[in-house]
Amino acid sequence: MEPTALMHTSALSSGIAVGGGLTMAVMRLFGMPNPPARLAMVPTVLAGVGMSLLAYAALTVGIAPMAQFALGLFVLAAAMGAAMNLLYQRKQLPLPIQLMLAQAFVAAVGLVLLLVSIYGPEYIGNLRPMIMNNT
Repeated sequence: MEPTALMHTSALSSGIAVGGGLTMAVMRLFGMPNPPARLAMVPTVLAGVGMSLLAYAALTVGIAPMAQFALGLFVLAAAMGAAMNLLYQRKQLPLPIQLMLAQAFVAAVGLVLLLVSIYGPEYIGNLRPMIMNNT
């Protein structure tokens, strides 16, 4: 598989995972102590798929440094999610809002960096230089 297709698929699954994670964070902000376990599994699986594809692309064909940094942020967000699951959700304790928001922020920044690494060079290559007329 070519790296562009891997990165596009990774961005799609990661984007859906970030959306699901933000949905769970909003549910928690509106007073629900913990999201349902079935809802929590969907973003987890999709994030795992996106991370696996991005790691495969990084290890086999190589990806841009910005995409590598995005992968690192996705790994950090996954570790934060695992900590929330093991320390809070599993013990039926309410999830800490600060940790949920921090995880959502880290994952969203990783997604933005991944999208910029995919579409940024294409966009920048089509920009025309600004010409100023001082007449």
